[in-house]
Amino acid sequence: MLSFAAAVFLLIVTPGPGVLSVAGVGSGFGFRAGNRYLAGLWLGNNAVALLVASGIAAVVLAEPVIRTVLLFASVAYLLYLAGRIALAGSKIAFIEKQSPPGLLNGLTLQLINPKAYAVHTTLFGGFPFLPTDLFAETLIKFVVMNVIWIPLHYLWLGAGLSLRRLDLAPGVQRAINVGMALAMLGVVALALLAPSAA
Repeated sequence: MLSFAAAVFLLIVTPGPGVLSVAGVGSGFGFRAGNRYLAGLWLGNNAVALLVASGIAAVVLAEPVIRTVLLFASVAYLLYLAGRIALAGSKIAFIEKQSPPGLLNGLTLQLINPKAYAVHTTLFGGFPFLPTDLFAETLIKFVVMNVIWIPLHYLWLGAGLSLRRLDLAPGVQRAINVGMALAMLGVVALALLAPSAA
């Protein structure tokens, strides 16, 4: 079980779409918006974990067309979120004030994120520690995953809020938001290059 917990920690603490976007929402829109967005990410994360653990995801994702559609939907949605974070607080005249991403945005991101399915397949398909009771093992994995997932995501939200609290000049804050959005785009590029490298 310790190896499972270590894997969960390492997979969550490293920058990916979820943690980068929650930091970006915190930086661009504040705690309340970040908290709502984080709640959506959490619901989506557990929904994906349930789909993977139950085997439903394996059946659905066995179809190459569905995997491709999911990849492109994920890329498009990450581009959309990156744009909202980059333009948060923008004073550019033709851009309306952006409303903050909320619960539904976080939920949607997780449900269409191919990386989330890959991570949960690794976590729930590997690291056996109760081979005689798969149900109990799965429940324990859900608990351990959430005990690690929640505080780490709040740390990332806190990192974004720290940037916001610095009360930086609008241009500097905008540059930070754009930097976070570009980091998300880097994750998108890695996601697109990974299948071709395999």
